[in-house]
Amino acid sequence: MGRPTKFTQALAEKICERIADRESLRSICRDEDMPAKSTVLSWLADDGKAAFRARYALAREILADGFVDELVEIADDRSNDWIEKKNASGETTGWQENGEAIRRSQLRIATRQWVAEKLRPKKYGSKVEPEQGVTGEVSQLLEDINGKTRGLPNGG
Repeated sequence: MGRPTKFTQALAEKICERIADRESLRSICRDEDMPAKSTVLSWLADDGKAAFRARYALAREILADGFVDELVEIADDRSNDWIEKKNASGETTGWQENGEAIRRSQLRIATRQWVAEKLRPKKYGSKVEPEQGVTGEVSQLLEDINGKTRGLPNGG
């Protein structure tokens, strides 16, 4: 039996559930009982499948929220931060920081944070404050710059 290519509500729901459960579309589409990724993308582009598109978008928002939930768990998990230091005869001589595990945790946090910011920029994206440096009336500003740019005539 080949991969499914016909859209069904049951298949769409299964895809969305797995995405909301933090599984990538690429991983889902590797399963033989699931459609190819290109098929799912064509369903998403189909104007007749707006309900699926909305459900898929919601699943991606839930995915982002799940990643944010994991950030604190990863940061708080110290289980592999230290490893035993042993001498040549195998006796424990102390503990040392496990830099590889710590860097891996930092990468996992940064990746999840980046994905959450991209999937839900209004909720998790960086807030950009507009600059508040310009004051005064427009006519006054125009008068102040009159003739001061690129050799324009002074007008007066």
